[in-house]
This record gives sequence, structure tokens and C-alpha cells, in this order.
Amino acid sequence: MDPVVTQSELRGAGVTLAADRWDPPSQDAGGSGVDRKGSVLLLHGGGQTRHSWRNTGRSLAADGWSAIAVDARGHGDSQWAPDGDYGIDALVADLTSVVSELGEKPVLVGASMGGMTSLIGQGENPDLARGLVLVDIAPKVETSGTAEIMAFMRSGLEGFASLDEAAAAIAAYTPNRVRKPNPDGLRKNLRLRDGRWFWHWDPAFLRQGDEPTRQADSIVRYERARKAAAAVTVPTMLVRGKESKVVSEEGAKELLELIPSAKLIDVTGAGHMVAGDDNDVFSGGLTGFLDEDVIAARY
Repeated sequence: MDPVVTQSELRGAGVTLAADRWDPPSQDAGGSGVDRKGSVLLLHGGGQTRHSWRNTGRSLAADGWSAIAVDARGHGDSQWAPDGDYGIDALVADLTSVVSELGEKPVLVGASMGGMTSLIGQGENPDLARGLVLVDIAPKVETSGTAEIMAFMRSGLEGFASLDEAAAAIAAYTPNRVRKPNPDGLRKNLRLRDGRWFWHWDPAFLRQGDEPTRQADSIVRYERARKAAAAVTVPTMLVRGKESKVVSEEGAKELLELIPSAKLIDVTGAGHMVAGDDNDVFSGGLTGFLDEDVIAARY
């Protein structure tokens, strides 16, 4: 049976957030369907949208979980921040508001920006969630890798002449990923304006001040993330792309020292975009962790 797919809007901290939800097929009179195990909140990385979780959402629903993928503020179909605030405090406030609206403790699954939001949110509010999955993010990140991401995002600020041009830019940025022959799927992440295709996120997201300010913010965020990680007590898993330029082996090791009970999955051949680079390995590792660790834990 196919999962039940719905679209909805959730309340962030002063912004409205778009979301997709996949629920497991409910039990019918004949006993078909699956028992519901709980909810999983899926948070994407900077410059991405909720659509990056589509395959994961379906996989989770088939395993009995309700999966909710949310567009972060300023991304996808969610509202842009009226004051241009895309800092970590605003993102954590959105997360806290969404969890409150769900009415149950979810498992947080966050990639990159979404993972840092989840880590700090959970570490500073131990009652927020029942489990934590960090997708290629840790307190210690490689500045060369994050700079490469920001450069890729800035390279598209002027838009693209066609979907094929956008697809070529993505292929150059993710050479380890098989390029899809039809670029029409990019319509979910791009919008056509004045004859050019633009990424569907607020350009204000990239405004982070001058270089000294960015460096100072990075140091503060690192110390805050370390402190948050040391406070995490729920079942935790780090899924790292073995070819990642953002989370090194050293960064992964440090996270495991901060959260000694955490598990680590290194996905061979995958880079920073782990879920997209090898979705089968990612989804399989995720459902295994949920069923073997989160379900067994008391919360």
C-alpha cells in the first residue's frame, strides 16, 4: 500500500513554513497496512528545499513512520523572513515552534544547516525530540568545504538561462552523483522570472557580514555546538559522506567523543549531499537506527 501524502503549513517563529507529510497506510479491517511508530521531522540544508527528502519520506512511511519535511524560512514555499534573519537562533525558534505544533516528540533528521539547527535545538532543550540524526554535519566543519558551498550558491544569484544550464552547474558541483537525463525535476527548486531560472530561496540568506564577522560567528557557533552536543542524551547517529569536504574524520571523531553513545555511518562514495548521493544506503541506515535504537529507548 502507498503512503498517505499531504501538504500543509506549519507555524514557525513569526513565519509560515511549507511542509510535506508522508503517513504510513493505516490498518484496515483486513489487517493491511502498518502500525505507526512515531514521527520524523526532516530538515534540509541551506539552499535546498523539502523536496530533497521525497524518497526518504516514502521509505520512512513504508516502515511505519510519519515523515514531515519542512521548507526552512526563506527556502522553497516557506515565507521569507521579513527582517532578513536567517541566523541559528531564528532557525532553532522555528524548529521549536514546529515540534510544539506536532504535539509529539519527533526524531530530528537534519542535513547540514538543518542538522546544526537540530543539534543546537536538542542540546539546549533536552525535551525537544526522542532521537537525533545528523547528516554530514558536526560542531567542527571544514571551512574550505563550507566556502565551496557558499561559492556555489552565490554563483547562481544571477539565475540560469535554462534548466539544462542549472543542471550542468549542479553536475559540476556534485561530480560523484549520476546526472539525471531530464532536468524538469529542478522546477521544484527553481522559479522562472524575467526569462531566467532562479533558485527558490531568499538571497538575504547569504548576507552574513564581512570576513572578520563571519569568522567570529563561526567560532561562537562551534563552541555553542560543542556545548549542545555534550548535552545530548537521546539516541544519536551521524551519517557522513566519506568523500565529504565539510565533515572530516577528525570532525566525526570529535562528535563521537562529545556524544559517546552516538553511532556513525560512513557512506562510501558520497559527499556532503549524502541522502541524494546514495539514497538507498542512507534510507536503510536511517530506518535501521530508528527501529533498533530509537524504538528501544525510553523517552
